[in-house]
Amino acid sequence: MATDHIRYDVLARDALRGVLRKVLTDAAAHGLPGEHHFFITFVSRAEGVKLSPRLLAQYPEEMTIILQHQFWDLTVLEDRFEVGLSFGGIPERLVVPFSAIKSFLDPSVKFGLQFDTSDVAEVAPENLAAAPAPSAVSVPAPATEETEATDEPPPPSQGGAEVVRLDRFRKK
Repeated sequence: MATDHIRYDVLARDALRGVLRKVLTDAAAHGLPGEHHFFITFVSRAEGVKLSPRLLAQYPEEMTIILQHQFWDLTVLEDRFEVGLSFGGIPERLVVPFSAIKSFLDPSVKFGLQFDTSDVAEVAPENLAAAPAPSAVSVPAPATEETEATDEPPPPSQGGAEVVRLDRFRKK
């Protein structure tokens, strides 16, 4: 078998991460069009990921966020994205390098990407930095379920998030 000196696997992975970067950049600039929303799963302890100790304790291996109705300050850089979300009414700021992302799904159009993260360097728990917590709102329930009312006022921005376990999407 011939040796792949060009590394097509790396080129393809980087191109697909470019798709993800472009989609998030457009969402940051213009909001989410139509019914589009994103499920993003990432390695919680990957180098460069910033989560609060509370979230890291809840999701020590991987975490899935949903960007839909209530998220704010989505910032997309060359190597990562940053976003404000609320978890159980507590505001959080997440920093997620593109190299830590395991999967991206837009269920509104049945589009998804999977990334191999076997080469992602993980950081020891004592070396993790907590992300600062900006103002926030509560997380909405999926549209098919009734939403519980809260006394918190909504922030002045768009977007939303929900943390779900990956098992929810696996075939049983």
